[in-house]
Amino acid sequence: MLGLVKYGHGIGMVELREVEVPKAEPGEVLIEVKAASICGSDIHIYRDEHPYWPPMVLGHEFSGQIAEVGEGVDGWAVGDRVVSETRTATCGVCRQCQTGYPQLCRNKRPPGIGRNGAFAKFVAMPAALLHRLPEKVSFDAGAVCEPLAICTTALIETAGIRAGERVVVIGPGPIGQLSMQVALAAGASKVIVCGRAKTDAIRLAKAEELGATRTVKVDEESVEEAVMGETEGEGADLVVECSGAVPAITQSFGLARRQGRIAAIGISGRNDVPVPWDDAIFKAQQLFFCFSSSWRAWGTALALLEAGRLNVEAIITHRIKLQEWEDAFRDIEEGRAIKVIIHP
Repeated sequence: MLGLVKYGHGIGMVELREVEVPKAEPGEVLIEVKAASICGSDIHIYRDEHPYWPPMVLGHEFSGQIAEVGEGVDGWAVGDRVVSETRTATCGVCRQCQTGYPQLCRNKRPPGIGRNGAFAKFVAMPAALLHRLPEKVSFDAGAVCEPLAICTTALIETAGIRAGERVVVIGPGPIGQLSMQVALAAGASKVIVCGRAKTDAIRLAKAEELGATRTVKVDEESVEEAVMGETEGEGADLVVECSGAVPAITQSFGLARRQGRIAAIGISGRNDVPVPWDDAIFKAQQLFFCFSSSWRAWGTALALLEAGRLNVEAIITHRIKLQEWEDAFRDIEEGRAIKVIIHP
């Protein structure tokens, strides 16, 4: 079969190659990939800006149907529609694994990062990581479940969003779009989405279409004035930082109210991000570092999709064949796409 392979460390070093169809080992299932979504992490791996263990087939956001059931697997059958968590190769014995946070295990090697992933016709996954994809949820929407679970983990489980709160989302990319929708589904009274006019025009327009109270073009207007104007001068209850841009991370603290909360999802690629430390202390703010997703969050994400509370298909701007991957990567980098779905 054809797979999109990251074959070595360094910038680029990605190409389509013939790879073997994987086997369903004991405890695993073989999944025929129906839809796979390009993640920002895939772009970072291409640029050599993210941890990874080559050679491997890229792709960790996907949906499909079971094509083969391995030895010792119960409760699953050929033809079942599924999505899968990505916490493969967790050790099972560390503090995180033993206390219910295996997604944070330092030994984790997700598909498309530490083992062959879903940018191919078939992918093998442990049956223990599967979730059923409801019949009324499309395979394309299912391929967006992984980033959606990240957002439900961050906003609902970690930052504890409450009904009626006023929320600022910085960065209108896929994670920002999904965070906005989760916030609205959780009962936020206002959601303000911030991005750049020069590179985020399509994304800001989509945020308005999907229910943003207001969008702010950070390179043309004052974010602080916009947020304070929408919050009676108090600031946001919750700021969700999805961009990873250093100025935006620093600015988050000025946008949150006293005792406000900041949920950090965006990866900056740096370790020296300046933070207004004393101001945050005097305002008694809370900063939550949000990473990966929990089992419970996957259930929440799928329930919201099945109930029609979220419209993730609306952020899918491109549907492509695997052979078109280079153009798709470029469209994402240059702001012409929001979410791209690959049909292998």
